[in-house]
Amino acid sequence: MSATGQNHSNLGKVAVLMGGASAEREVSLMSGTGVLAALRSQGVDAHAFDPAERDLVELKREGFARCFIALHGRFGEDGTVQGALELLGIPYTGSGVMASSIAIDKIMTKRVWIAEGVPTPKYRLLAQGSIDRRQVIEVPDELGLPVIVKPAREGSSIGVNKVEGYSGMVEAVDAVLRLDSQVLCEAFIEGDEVTCPVLGTGDEAQALPVIRIVAPEGNYDYQNKYFTDTTQYLVPCGLPAGEEEAIQALVLKAYRVLGCRGWGRIDVMIDKATRKPYLLEINTSPGMTSHSLVPMSARAAGLSYEALCLRLLQAAALDNAPGAPQP
Repeated sequence: MSATGQNHSNLGKVAVLMGGASAEREVSLMSGTGVLAALRSQGVDAHAFDPAERDLVELKREGFARCFIALHGRFGEDGTVQGALELLGIPYTGSGVMASSIAIDKIMTKRVWIAEGVPTPKYRLLAQGSIDRRQVIEVPDELGLPVIVKPAREGSSIGVNKVEGYSGMVEAVDAVLRLDSQVLCEAFIEGDEVTCPVLGTGDEAQALPVIRIVAPEGNYDYQNKYFTDTTQYLVPCGLPAGEEEAIQALVLKAYRVLGCRGWGRIDVMIDKATRKPYLLEINTSPGMTSHSLVPMSARAAGLSYEALCLRLLQAAALDNAPGAPQP
């Protein structure tokens, strides 16, 4: 029984998947710890489960009825865990196998968005094994300076470099190749940085309030995301009239065309000169730490952290179960 007298035993035994083997393990443990406490406070029979330390088959053996995925990055947000849970027949939070595997890959996400008319910054892909110095040096000629250089399949701003001149390109690309075999070079958009969470599936999906991010010197990196208090998060976002609604509509379209379900968060840059929004990436298993943005936006919409966690868990589903919700 929860502190509010609610009993959610109908949800069964719940595993909060946290930790994992990705570069975002530390953040995932923070997210999972928060989610676990929130679900328990609501009367849910929730337990921590770290896939890096335990075999997923134990979920079935120990009678878990559903999973809250608080894993971030590879092996948790990329369709692999989702596929395993599909085979085990255990419903889980967030997007299914296909949407997760596309969304973790920024290149594939861009290709889908571009095909569907969703604006995203101009880019160039450099793939390990086919990169020569000439190609690297030519990137600024194509995209202009500064250039954002980052791994195609990492999150939490891990490995992201802002390159100001030609001389920094080779070093930035080499740094990314230590994390990923695919290097995404992206045109830098100067302007407001915002993010917009989405809850729900298909036509029922709704965009939450937009958050405007003001980071020290405009550098919203891993450290400033999770371990400092100097970054400002503005909600209400204070954007000009009509811009927030336009971004919410665009984000909903981008979420739906990827086939996402449950929840997600899309990061956006607004060009300072034209006020045109450009979508950067989507997170299908967003952070749930004390610094995280989905809980912040949900709170502005009147949804507490505990209520958010419970809502996400109640929406846990399988791609291939009879009557499963369709994105």
